[in-house]
Amino acid sequence: MEQSIGELVTQSPEQEYSYDYDYSDNGTDYCIEQDWDLSYSLLPVFYMLVFVLGLSGNGIVIFTVWKGKSKRRSADTYIGNLAIADLTFVVTLPLWATYTALGFHWPFGSALCKISSYLVLLNMFASVFCLTCLSFDRYLAIVHSLSSANLRSRSMTVISLGIIWLLSGFLALPTLILRETLPDRTNPNKTVCDLDFTGISETKNENFWIGGLTILTTVPGFLLPLLLMTTFYCFIGCKVTVHFQNLKKEEQKKRRLLKIIITLVVVFAICWLPFHIIKTIHTLGLVGFLDLSCPQYNLILSLHPYATCLAYINSCLNPFLYAFFDLRFRSQCFFFFGLSKTFHGQISNTSSSLSAQTQKSEIQSLATKV
Repeated sequence: MEQSIGELVTQSPEQEYSYDYDYSDNGTDYCIEQDWDLSYSLLPVFYMLVFVLGLSGNGIVIFTVWKGKSKRRSADTYIGNLAIADLTFVVTLPLWATYTALGFHWPFGSALCKISSYLVLLNMFASVFCLTCLSFDRYLAIVHSLSSANLRSRSMTVISLGIIWLLSGFLALPTLILRETLPDRTNPNKTVCDLDFTGISETKNENFWIGGLTILTTVPGFLLPLLLMTTFYCFIGCKVTVHFQNLKKEEQKKRRLLKIIITLVVVFAICWLPFHIIKTIHTLGLVGFLDLSCPQYNLILSLHPYATCLAYINSCLNPFLYAFFDLRFRSQCFFFFGLSKTFHGQISNTSSSLSAQTQKSEIQSLATKV
């Protein structure tokens, strides 16, 4: 499909980018861009791998958090909703894998085009907002542990989650409205799932619509949350450093949970940063703030599918981060899936000084720890 470079902004997953870009003074030279051929075979494999790992991993997280509802912390509730956001997105990946494998031909109709595209951005917003609330929850628990009980109550957690999902759904609405199935301009036998500004904007104003959509996704969906999380962790770091030598048992538990949340935030930033950098550079060039040559535009369009794929990988990494860093989460998984005896044996090998009764109590009581 021949399309403006500006339509890169909210495309997710990637589409076939083919555009005519007039970069000469007399308007006679054009730059024609095509996706790398490798993308048609490599990207579907990545999508299906993320689908399998994300479906199983996030399913386990949701089940574990749900089963442990009687002992659930506010942090667990946010982690469960983070898994729900990831799960609702990864179930759409077989559609996008098929779309890419067919050379960016969309055979699934307009409704699935809109819904699948909407879920991509809904996941991005809900994930980063849940991570921000997790960071704020740890900030209150560690820096203001004595005065933040009301703010960290179950009712306040439920209210904050309601705001998260409503705000995420609202911010993702432009994709639901503007996405549509369109005939490919270069191949009438193909249908693409693309942005459609017909009826709301003249061609010359589409660049400004796209610039506005970029700001709408990057600022509230990445920059502001990252700034807030960094601020929270700076305060937390100062607090933890001051008391590092005299940490009590409860403080050690808080530090263990803090480690997993910081890891989640860092991995989220690493996975999504290339996507937002490419999108921002493209938009700045589109509106005239950057003078990008044809080869530079070509490189942006060619790298965009892989930056987006890296962002999608984040949706399947989180459960494995929980399992790797969080002893409490591992113990809950073993306990709820009937593997507590196996986990009990692992503990006994490393903690031979504990009695059998103490080890059993430790496994079951981990669900109550901060």
